[in-house]
Amino acid sequence: MTFNAEALKAKHRHVRDNQPENLRVRIHRAISWLARAEQETADLDAQFIFLWISLNAAYAADFGFEQSEREQTRAFIGRVLANDQEGRLQDAAFQKFTGPIRTMIENRFVFEPYWRAMREHDSSDRWETQFAASKRVAMKALMGRQTDVVLSIVLDRLYVLRNQLVHGGATWNSGANRAQVRDGASILMTLMPIIIDLLIDDPAKEFEGVAYPLVREF
Repeated sequence: MTFNAEALKAKHRHVRDNQPENLRVRIHRAISWLARAEQETADLDAQFIFLWISLNAAYAADFGFEQSEREQTRAFIGRVLANDQEGRLQDAAFQKFTGPIRTMIENRFVFEPYWRAMREHDSSDRWETQFAASKRVAMKALMGRQTDVVLSIVLDRLYVLRNQLVHGGATWNSGANRAQVRDGASILMTLMPIIIDLLIDDPAKEFEGVAYPLVREF
């Protein structure tokens, strides 16, 4: 079953009163940003950013030094996959957008060591060696249908793209980064409704605290 933001909101309305506050707030916020992303059919930069905010709303915990954002993302994906009894994320990864995933994995412009080598004027082939190794791991995971590994690598690439856009490392609507923005938006637009739906069905009694909890003013 495919859900959009409106359908997810309607489903959540029936169960939210029985959910812990942290989980309820996460889902509510994630749906709101997914809804905003769905409106951006012509502006892929904006769509990708709104989708990333939706993902952030779903997983981000208190900002501390114990876990990096990438580590939080991996832990969150592991939790969501554990609840994905029907294999919907696996189906998405290996059937619905195998092409965009492969393109993202093979794109050096969303591979952080490439940019580090550029910044440090590193003329060695170290980043290329790392890139080749990363692609081998990713392709092996694709062939072996290792959903957790594939999604971890893909989200790591998307995190680099997120940094480029959010920190002003790219020009809006630039012709120089269309492929990764297009594929990134496509991947997240497929993943986020599934992730949110799995969160709605999450049987957990507790969920990590949100960085910015809802504060009601009276």
